[in-house]
Amino acid sequence: MFNFCSLYSGSSGNSLFVETENTKILIDAGVSSKKIENALTTVDIDPSSINGILITHEHSDHVQGLGTFAKKYDLPVYVNKKTLDAMPKQKEKIPEKNIKIFKIEEKFEIGDMQIKPFSIPHDAANPCGFNILKDNKKISIATDIGHMTNGILKNLEDSIFVLLESNYDPEVLKFSRYPYPLKSRIAGPTGHLSNELAGKTISHLLQSGLKQAVLGHLSKESNFPELAYKTVIDEIIASNYSADSLKLGVASRDVPGNIINL
Repeated sequence: MFNFCSLYSGSSGNSLFVETENTKILIDAGVSSKKIENALTTVDIDPSSINGILITHEHSDHVQGLGTFAKKYDLPVYVNKKTLDAMPKQKEKIPEKNIKIFKIEEKFEIGDMQIKPFSIPHDAANPCGFNILKDNKKISIATDIGHMTNGILKNLEDSIFVLLESNYDPEVLKFSRYPYPLKSRIAGPTGHLSNELAGKTISHLLQSGLKQAVLGHLSKESNFPELAYKTVIDEIIASNYSADSLKLGVASRDVPGNIINL
């Protein structure tokens, strides 16, 4: 068994769930502890059965409920040192025995999962994505990506599944209500990934065996789920693949998705 579920994914909060036969983890806790509990219960997962939480970076839409949830269920939190130091309010809620420091690019294990964090360009202390490996299967989580790099592509290759950021459409962003500095930040080199770049990335990953993808971290103000989906499919077709070359979904910002069996 190797399952994935997006509990929440978007600019307003992020939390993802991955499980194997023996291990259950969360990636980020960017909504309230109560909302995480409710989402897990909705997909028939007992919150007390979680074995640990991985943290990508310290922005509030990724750690808002972290300290409360981790403390309540006495959970280990896996985080790199710079990120930990950049979120003092969350850090002080987590018992020291439950803080597990990892280094970018160094593999570690949680139960029967092997985890490899990799660096991403974003305006945070030391942000990362994750490869999660089990029984020669590899899935990858990569959001908050200011621009795609060869290093990220290399880490995403050979994944059978990716949760990949598809944050904004440039035209929708241009005419959104966001102030100009925020628009510049989103579209900048340490901001977020556009629909088009998500599509080009997925097209590239089809060469190395990608079977399924979910688009995540969509902006509420500068994107639409249907537009993100269509843009990515158009990129896949432009790269000479058929539209049904992979299963493609779009993660909801407000409600848990279905559990995806990988």
